[in-house]
Amino acid sequence: MADILELEAESFESEVLKADLPVVVDFGADWCHPCKQLDPVIAELANEWDGKVKFVKMDADRNTETTMQYQVFGLPTLILFKNGEPLERLQGYQPKHRIIHKFEPHLD
Repeated sequence: MADILELEAESFESEVLKADLPVVVDFGADWCHPCKQLDPVIAELANEWDGKVKFVKMDADRNTETTMQYQVFGLPTLILFKNGEPLERLQGYQPKHRIIHKFEPHLD
């Protein structure tokens, strides 16, 4: 089972921007119902893509500077980073097939 790291702003550069694998950052918040609905989908994908993609969660309320830097204006927002660059994003609850369709073409 793949672990999903709870990320803080201090480790964003090392865990996301300098990561060897593509990274999906899940911006959410404790009070966000659609974020909670998305959690099991993200857990499934983290297991299915284990070794191909790294998944991390970032609390938008506790990390406002990073959230604003990447123009996250709605929750949840998923951003796929590869080689330190944001390549794709999805906002709001998304079904698994839509996440796969958007992100899989960027996976090695």
